[in-house]
Order: sequence, then structure tokens, then C-alpha cells
Amino acid sequence: MSPSQRRRDVADAVTLVSYLIVALFLGYLSVESTIATPLWPMLLLALAGAADVAAARRHPALGFGAAVALMLVSFAVGTGAEALLVVVALYRVGLDEARRAWIWFGWAAAGALVASLALAVRVRVGPPLLGLAPRADAAAWATDWASIAVVVIAASLIATLLGINAGHGRRQAAALAERAEHLRRERDQEASIAAAAERERIAREMHDVIAHSLAVMVALADGAQASVDQRPDEAHRAIGRVSETGRRTLGEVRRLLTAVRDERDAPLATEAPRVERIPALVEEFRAAGIPVRLEQTGTVTEGAAMSLTIYRIVQEALTNVLRHGREVRDVLVRLVFERSEVTILVKDVSAPAAAPTSPGRGLVGIRERAAFYDGSVEAGPVAGGGWRVLVRLSTEER
Repeated sequence: MSPSQRRRDVADAVTLVSYLIVALFLGYLSVESTIATPLWPMLLLALAGAADVAAARRHPALGFGAAVALMLVSFAVGTGAEALLVVVALYRVGLDEARRAWIWFGWAAAGALVASLALAVRVRVGPPLLGLAPRADAAAWATDWASIAVVVIAASLIATLLGINAGHGRRQAAALAERAEHLRRERDQEASIAAAAERERIAREMHDVIAHSLAVMVALADGAQASVDQRPDEAHRAIGRVSETGRRTLGEVRRLLTAVRDERDAPLATEAPRVERIPALVEEFRAAGIPVRLEQTGTVTEGAAMSLTIYRIVQEALTNVLRHGREVRDVLVRLVFERSEVTILVKDVSAPAAAPTSPGRGLVGIRERAAFYDGSVEAGPVAGGGWRVLVRLSTEER
């Protein structure tokens, strides 16, 4: 059973007990006097009132109509206890819907006028009410009718207003709870999106660092192995570069993993490679056997994020040359820094290669980095052999 259903059952039980107590008390006052109200109509009205309480939750409109009818009969021949059912019905409907509550109040007011007229007639001619003899003063009849009508209508109005006010507070609380739940779901979705974006950024950085370093280390190790017998000094220097590249890669991987755990301990902007390190990057590839030329026009004026993006794009393009190029004769890296745009060109002259079956993770990473700056990427083979990567990054504020 849900909590709301449990509360409704408790409210029905409280209503039934309260009604029976009122009916019993007024019935006692009516029968203990020598001028007693007849017992059988009070018993029938009490049974009908209990049945109305039981049925009103499932059929509220029918229950309300029955309560108004019982009030009219009770004012005519009973104790008037059934007016409590009308008051409860008006309060309940006010909890659910204000507009319908006012419609029901109108019907209750009309019923109260008729019931008050019946009670005024009864006070004038009988049967006795609550053990009191009928009043013989005809002049007070109109006053009795007006007084009874005002009391019943006022009680109905108070019940309606209380119900509407309580219902408004309940609906407002439900709306606030729904709003809070919506904000919680929205916050969780934003956190999930941010986490996915951060994982993607870390994966892209890890790919760039590890793929580049492993490609350079493999090329250096192959060169060292090929020259260890005839040129041991050169092989020794190549092995030293392998060790240096490995240590540097380990440091970058540690920086990335530390940034994942706590960005305050390793801010990306201060420790990440920048454009100023591109000449050193070119020297690494030259040491690995790739003839790279660097041409630069202008200087970068953007922040560390842009500088890192340029470095990673050049690094990934040169790594692709190292991994996939055959018989590489020349590689040109051209950087052009303009006020509104940065142009990056990495072009190699090599033997024609078979068309790749997949764009690879590297080119995907280049496109993702360029897209962050509203950039464009052109990548493809060059006529006569080789591969070209042309990237344009916008430096204008978006």
C-alpha cells in the first residue's frame, strides 16, 4: 500500500469515527428527554451516513450529493449530524481542485437553504429537536430560518476555503518536489555529460602521448638494432634517446592520471606542452630517421589551450608519418599564425601507400581538437606519393 493510499484510509477512518461520535451525542440528547425525537429515523440516517463515508472516496460526486440529501432529511426529522458529511466533502474537494470546490459549495449552499427551511418548519411545528419542544412563536420563524441558513452556509464556506488553502499548499509542495527532482535529474545528466567529455579528453591526450612516444621509441630501437654492429656509438645514442623518450612519456602519463584524480595538483595549462616545444618535437622525429623541416610565420598569441592544441596536432600528424609512411624523403611542417586564424600544414613526400580502411584514432582526435576552435581539417594522399594534413583554427572569439 502506498503512503498516499494509507493516508486516505486514515482520513476516512477519522471522518467515520468523528461522524459517529457526533451522531451518537446528538442522538443521546434527542432521546433522553421526555419530549424525544423518534429513534428510528436517527438510526436509519446514521447507517446511511456511515455508508456515505465509505463510498465517498471512490465516488466523490455521488457521495456529496448523498450527503446534501441526508442533511436535508436530517434537518427535517433527525438530529442534523449529517451536516458534518457535507462540510467534510467540501473540504476534501477543496484539497483536489479549487474550481470544482466552488461549484460544490454552490450546490451545498442551495441545499443548506432548503434544509434550513425544513429545520425552521420543524422548530415551529415539530417533531421535537434534541429533546426541545416546538416553538409556538410564529413571529420568530423567519429569524430562525435565516439564522440556521447563515450558520450552515458559513460552515460550508469555511470548510471550502480551508480545503482550497490546504490543497494549494499541497499542490505547491508537490510542484516544488517535482521541480527539485527535475533539477536533480538535469544535474545528474550534466554531470554524466561532463564526465564523458572529460574521459574523452583524457583518452585523446593519452592516445597522442603514448602513440607518439611508442612510434618514436620503436623507430629509434630499430635504428639502434640495425647499427649496433657497424656503428655502436650511434646505436648507443639511439638507445639513450629511447630511454629519454620513455621517461618523458612516463612523466606526461603521470601528469594526465594525476589531473584525473585532482586537477588542482596538476593543472593542464601549466604543465602541458606548448608551441615553443615544437622545435624539440621536430628534433625527436629527426633522430628517429624522419627528415622534418619546420617553417613558422608569426607567433602564437592565444592561451595555453590553443598552444596545446597546435602542439598535439603537429605531434599526431608526424606520428602518422612515422608509423605509416614508406620511404619518406621529406616532411614539411608549416605553422602560420595570423590575427584571426592559425594554419597548420604537415606534408610528407614518400612512396605511395594503400588507402587506409579506417580513418584511425589519430585523425579523429585532430578533427575533434580543430572543431573546438571552429576549425577545418583536410587530410588525404598527395599525388605522386605522400600525405598531407591541413588544419585551420579560428582564433576569433565565439
